[in-house]
Amino acid sequence: MACPLAPLDLKGVAVWRGLLAPEAQEALVAAVRGVAAEAPLLRPVTPWGKPMTVRMTSAGRVGWIVSGGRYRYATEHPETGRPWPAIPEPALAVWRAVSGWAGDPDSMLVNWYGEGARMGLHRDANENAYEAPVVSVSLGDPGLFRVGGPRREDATASLWLESGDVAVMGGAARLAYHGVDRIRFGTSRLLAGGGRLNLTFRVVSDV
Repeated sequence: MACPLAPLDLKGVAVWRGLLAPEAQEALVAAVRGVAAEAPLLRPVTPWGKPMTVRMTSAGRVGWIVSGGRYRYATEHPETGRPWPAIPEPALAVWRAVSGWAGDPDSMLVNWYGEGARMGLHRDANENAYEAPVVSVSLGDPGLFRVGGPRREDATASLWLESGDVAVMGGAARLAYHGVDRIRFGTSRLLAGGGRLNLTFRVVSDV
């Protein structure tokens, strides 16, 4: 996988525009379907009792869940009780191409955005491995990505992430607040029926 000469910089987040060719995107979607067949998508309920609009699952050594009123990583799917499936090789290839990290990630979080789904501003702060970057892959319908700084009240900037774009949050941007305000539902042909897939790779310690 060849990277473009330089990524776009969005408040410290490196965005590789169009990194994944259509064939690579289709291979990733097929791999994610395999993950979801083993570890079904969940609709988590936030610690304050509100169901998320995004459905999610995971692959890797650990998966991100909401349990006991808190966000955390677990070694098993909360409904099936089985270990998470391995991170597919086509997905690991993306991480290895852009992360600059010596090892592979411990977790690949899969978020599926249907019509009207969004993700509020948050930080990826449960990993205890902040020296490693977070790598995010966009597939399907475009999503309006918003990123700020280390404080929720920091000024933000926004960018439409298209299918095949890859974002890397490292360095000072590793703990920046970020979210997805909305998607342009049904505008991509990649996913039958519309929607957006976001794959987020993380290195996780102490689980």
